[in-house]
Amino acid sequence: MSKFLGWLKERIKHWTKPASSVLIIGVLSDLTRSHADLVVENALLRQQLIVLNRQVKRPQLTNPDRFHLVFLSHFTKFWKQALHIVQPDTLLRWHRELFGMYWRKKSQGKPKISAETIALIEKMAKENQLWGAERIRGELIKLGTEVSKRTVQRYMPKDKKEHSTSHIVPMPFRENWATFLKNQVSGIWACDFTVVYDWLFRQWYVFVVMELKTRRIVHTGVTKYPTDKWTAQQLREATPWGKGPKCLIRDRDK
Repeated sequence: MSKFLGWLKERIKHWTKPASSVLIIGVLSDLTRSHADLVVENALLRQQLIVLNRQVKRPQLTNPDRFHLVFLSHFTKFWKQALHIVQPDTLLRWHRELFGMYWRKKSQGKPKISAETIALIEKMAKENQLWGAERIRGELIKLGTEVSKRTVQRYMPKDKKEHSTSHIVPMPFRENWATFLKNQVSGIWACDFTVVYDWLFRQWYVFVVMELKTRRIVHTGVTKYPTDKWTAQQLREATPWGKGPKCLIRDRDK
């Protein structure tokens, strides 16, 4: 039954897609589509006609032309059928290049970490052997210096391993991290944020909770502005009826 429904869905999609070779069939298929799809496809075709009307042997697309085509293609699911002077793969390549250009420009002008801050990181790491990168970062923030954890790790001594006083336990019960994971894996969840970008390069934060033993995704949530209140609510939703893990692996973000 599921195979038949899948086949039927594909046939309907094929029957209703825009047809450019036969005018009558194309008009009939347009009757089944939404007004928004028709408007956006019309805009895509008009932009391509603007290029063709420049009366050159080989149409040359400018950067604004590329941007307009990439921009309009995100508003209709029929964008591939609406392209006639460029290939769909070319349009996708333009989007990737635009994405890279955007982030290269955004990264320019960011203040580099000063030599004094680097020296202070090295000094803190040397004089406080049990401090990890997150603890050093916290101390720097108290001093008015905002740096990321990764930046701190970059300038810590290479032979210095991450330490944390929270991992120190009495000798009879001490075990390394690998042994702990092996013994407790059935009762451990892990949670963290990852960042994705939409077609306008806006950041969206995805919160993921995963069961460590099975790699099963327990819960996900997406927000543009993560807060402690929002994150706490996600943890409540991930543990209904009071059911939760014995241990939770997380970072020390706010």
